[in-house]
Amino acid sequence: MLKLLKTIFKAGEATTQYPFAPAEVSPGFRGKPELDGLRCIACGACTMACPANALSMETDLDAGTRTWQLFLGRCIFCARCEEVCPTHALVLTSDFELSVANKEDLYQRATFKLQNCVECGKPFAPAKEVEYAMALLVQAGNTPEAVEASRAHYQTCPACKRKQNLNHPSQPEMGRYINQEVHK
Repeated sequence: MLKLLKTIFKAGEATTQYPFAPAEVSPGFRGKPELDGLRCIACGACTMACPANALSMETDLDAGTRTWQLFLGRCIFCARCEEVCPTHALVLTSDFELSVANKEDLYQRATFKLQNCVECGKPFAPAKEVEYAMALLVQAGNTPEAVEASRAHYQTCPACKRKQNLNHPSQPEMGRYINQEVHK
């Protein structure tokens, strides 16, 4: 019995002093997701990849904004959002203490301004996403002057682009054929 007590005292403490001392997490630990609003382009890739539907995006065309939202109560910390984010705006931190007194504290939100169409003036895509696409064109080897010359094309909504393509002089008149299919 005395030999057992000596072995126990020699071994020391087997547990950590958590919550009185911070708990150490291993490298690669997947904790609370955090969004860097300056890097995010509001493309919605993270919302499509989230298997738990913890991420959502709502577009308010009247206000010209898109709101990104994370509900930590549904998050399963799978890191799919981090994997698909093209700008690395979403990262999983090592923070795992997520208890709150109010359910609203489990929500994180960010609001982004939408780009207005240069033709019709209606908002259609996040302005940061349009700028990101143009920066990718420059990075791909296009000259900045050529990209700037085509800026109006990238700042045009899909509906106005379709109208432009239908009314283009080098194209045959497609409006007549489209209208005939609609009336069938």
